Amino acid sequence: MAHDHTQHEGAAKLYELIKDIKVAMMTTIEPDGTLHSRPMWNHSADSSGDLWFFTRERAPKVRELSRDAQVNLGFADPSGQNYVSISGTAEIVRDQSKVKELWSEGLRTWFPKGPDDPDIALIRIHPAGGEYWDGPSRSVMQLYGYAKARLTGEPPTELSDNRKVTLTA
Repeated sequence: MAHDHTQHEGAAKLYELIKDIKVAMMTTIEPDGTLHSRPMWNHSADSSGDLWFFTRERAPKVRELSRDAQVNLGFADPSGQNYVSISGTAEIVRDQSKVKELWSEGLRTWFPKGPDDPDIALIRIHPAGGEYWDGPSRSVMQLYGYAKARLTGEPPTELSDNRKVTLTA
């Protein structure tokens, strides 16, 4: 029971860390087995913990994900010293009502025809696991940790909270 509570807290922390990070690096697997990463505009997680991204129906990543649904998302907030990695599976969703539900005018940059563009598809990420590094945002704490490490020769252990979490039930 304590482990479940700890996992729940870890998952909540992970989602809290990514909610304000606007861009994620999405990594997919190309047909030759190489990894391919690209920036994707981040939308907040839905009530089930799934993450949603907009794409073009004919984009290479749609073919890659249709062939191999394994995906990794990397999130970085260097100013807050927060980093998150999420692995899971992707699903291509063609649902006009969901497009309209998730639509924001900032997306018009990539989709000038708006939410009714027939070339819009959604990528739904079903997270399986993740890891986060939540570092101190205060420079004084960072300087203290680095100075202590230099003086003692020991790596700075208190500079970040690092945890792996399971994100599926």
